[in-house]
Amino acid sequence: MANEVKDQLTSDHAELYDTLVARRYFAKFSRISGHLGQVAAEFEAEGRLNRTETRVLGRYLTAVATTFHALSHKYLMTGRGDTAPRLTIDRHESGFPVAQELMTMAVDAQQAERHLAGMPSEAEMKDRMVRQIVGDLTIPTALQFALSQRYYYEALVRGGIFWARNDPDAQWIANVGERRHFLVHWAVWDAQANLPVVYLMDVEDGGKKPLPNDEYRWPQAQAALMAQSLGGLKLLTIATGFDKDFDDLHPVRLRRVILGPMYSAGFTLQSGPISKVLEDAKAPDDEDWALVWTVEDLQSDREETVKDGWFSTDVRQVYKLDPLLGAETGTTLTERMIIVPERPYQVMVEQNPAGFRDLRKFVVGAGGRIIPTR
Repeated sequence: MANEVKDQLTSDHAELYDTLVARRYFAKFSRISGHLGQVAAEFEAEGRLNRTETRVLGRYLTAVATTFHALSHKYLMTGRGDTAPRLTIDRHESGFPVAQELMTMAVDAQQAERHLAGMPSEAEMKDRMVRQIVGDLTIPTALQFALSQRYYYEALVRGGIFWARNDPDAQWIANVGERRHFLVHWAVWDAQANLPVVYLMDVEDGGKKPLPNDEYRWPQAQAALMAQSLGGLKLLTIATGFDKDFDDLHPVRLRRVILGPMYSAGFTLQSGPISKVLEDAKAPDDEDWALVWTVEDLQSDREETVKDGWFSTDVRQVYKLDPLLGAETGTTLTERMIIVPERPYQVMVEQNPAGFRDLRKFVVGAGGRIIPTR
C-alpha cells in the first residue's frame, strides 16, 4: 500500500488521483479528527485550558473535521473519469491539503447556492441512477459524480468550515479593574506550512467602548491581527506590534496552536526518527499515522510606562521569555506533543529515539480512548 501511494506522489505537493487512495486519506483524517477534541478536553482537565478556551478551540477543531468532510465529497469520485477533480496534499512535513484547496473552497462557497439551484435533487439523481443501472446495465458514473458535488455544495452552505482565514472574534471573560478582559481568537490555514493554526490572545481593553462593539478600533484590530498571522513571525513580534499599535489594548497573553504535521508511511515523506518508527510499525491503515500538536505560549511578565512622544507616556507589556530558548523562539514556553495509535507508540518506546523522549504523548488506546503519557 505504501509503495503504491509513493509511486503516485512525485513531489512535495502531490495529487491523489486513485479512488481508493483518496478515500483512505479522508478516512484517516476522519479518525484523527475524532481524537482532537479528546486532547483538548485533557488539557482542560489538567488546568491548561479553561472552559471558555476549550470551547473556542473545540469549535476550530470541529471546523477542521468539517472541512475534511466537505472535501471528501468533492473528491469522492477521484480517479473515475478524466474530469473528476484531484486533491493536492503537501506530503512533506505537513500531510494536510495545500492552502490552495482551502482558497478554492472559499470561492466555491460563494457560488454554492447557485450550483445547487441548477442541480436535480438528491432523490431525482438516485432515481436516475437506478434507472440507468437496471435499464442500461451500466454504472452511472456521471450521476454519481454529480451527486458527490451536490453533497459538497450542501456542506459548504451548511457552513462550519475552517477557511483559509477565519477572522478574529472576541469573547468577554471578566472585568479586571477598569479594564475588560477579552479572549480574542482567530485562525488561518498557514500557506507556507500548509497547516491549520489557531491563535488565542488574552487582551485587556481600557477603551470607552467594549472592543467588539467599537466600530473604529475593532475593524482595525482585526485587520492588524490577520496581517500578522504568519507562521514565520514570532509571537513576541506579533504581540509587541499589537501592543504598540493600540494604546488602550493590552495583549497580556498570546498562544498559537499548530495542528500538524500528520505523518503516515503510506502518504507522507518524513525524515528523522518518525520515519523509522512508522516504517517498522507496519501498522494497518487505521493506525498508520502520527499527528504533532504544538502550543506556543507568550505571557506578559509586567507592564511598564514608556515615553510616547515629547509630552506623553504609554503602558507597554514586558513579556517573559524562556531563559534558554526565548530569544530564539519568541515565546515563554513552547511545547510539542504527538498523538499516536498504540502500534506505532510501541515501536517508539522500543526504539526510544532521542527526538521523542521529552515529547508529550497522547496514545490512542482501545475503543479510541486517549491515554496521556510521556
